[in-house]
Amino acid sequence: MEPLLRIEDLQVNFHTTQGVAQAVCGVNYHIDPGEVLGVVGESGSGKSVTALAVLGLVPHPGRIAGGRIRYRERDLLNLPAKELRKVRGDRISMIFQEPMISLNPAFTIENQLTEALRTHRSISKQEARNRAVEMLAMVDIPDPAKRIRDYPHHLSGGMRQRVMIAEALLLDPDVLLADEPTTALDVTVQASVLDLMRRLNERIGTAIMLITHNLGVVAESAKRVVVMYCGRVVEQGAVGEIFGNAAHPYTRGLLKSIPRPGGSELYEMKGIVPSILELPQGCPFHPRCPQAMPRCVREQPPWRELAAEHHALCWLYE
Repeated sequence: MEPLLRIEDLQVNFHTTQGVAQAVCGVNYHIDPGEVLGVVGESGSGKSVTALAVLGLVPHPGRIAGGRIRYRERDLLNLPAKELRKVRGDRISMIFQEPMISLNPAFTIENQLTEALRTHRSISKQEARNRAVEMLAMVDIPDPAKRIRDYPHHLSGGMRQRVMIAEALLLDPDVLLADEPTTALDVTVQASVLDLMRRLNERIGTAIMLITHNLGVVAESAKRVVVMYCGRVVEQGAVGEIFGNAAHPYTRGLLKSIPRPGGSELYEMKGIVPSILELPQGCPFHPRCPQAMPRCVREQPPWRELAAEHHALCWLYE
């Protein structure tokens, strides 16, 4: 199966007064049609910036310094702005981290949903409204014909998140980039939102890139996992392979940090994520790695295939 979306050697830099910050350093991964791909890592690992780069939304002072992002064999980085706008929101949509910031407080839910529809489709205002109400019902908004007239501040956090999911899926996109879709939601609402995304994936066939730091969410929802650290992919593979046979010391540290009922004292990885302005030489994880060798300090590690579709960026597997 040909990948639907392929990210190749992506590099994103932020030019600051302190110097050039390398937020994304040669990232490579793909997502297949209808697949749910989990992208995990600590804050600052480059997960969200990679997703923003796909849509050409890297904020100032950032810029894409190299690489390719191929959607159905079209390189999105070389598309004219007008052509990219046709892809953004239509074929590739995104759920952003904070719905109260992403939804415009000055407009009703109806205004915001129907605008997206009428921008990308030649339909009447009433047809757009009917489609918007239908989508709100699909994401379990009660009394959608009434709630569509509300402003964002009239809705709870969970309902705003559902509105964002409805907006992202209005046009039946091929790819949905879900950036921390359950952030700031309570546990029961988190479970409901994730179940909703799973059902929509099965019903519509939309591929989902699920960006999160919650490994439990990935274990429940994803087929494959990409692990990022300091703007690099350090390991990727099938969910069962990663959770059952993690290869990179960073991935193993993340898995050991998961709280378990009746478990012993929580595991803590020593040190902190380095500043992207001052990335260490060699392997970026070596200052925190319990298995670091002299070579890890001097040289960038190679990308090794350990099993079918299971790879790790580590000198341990030379």
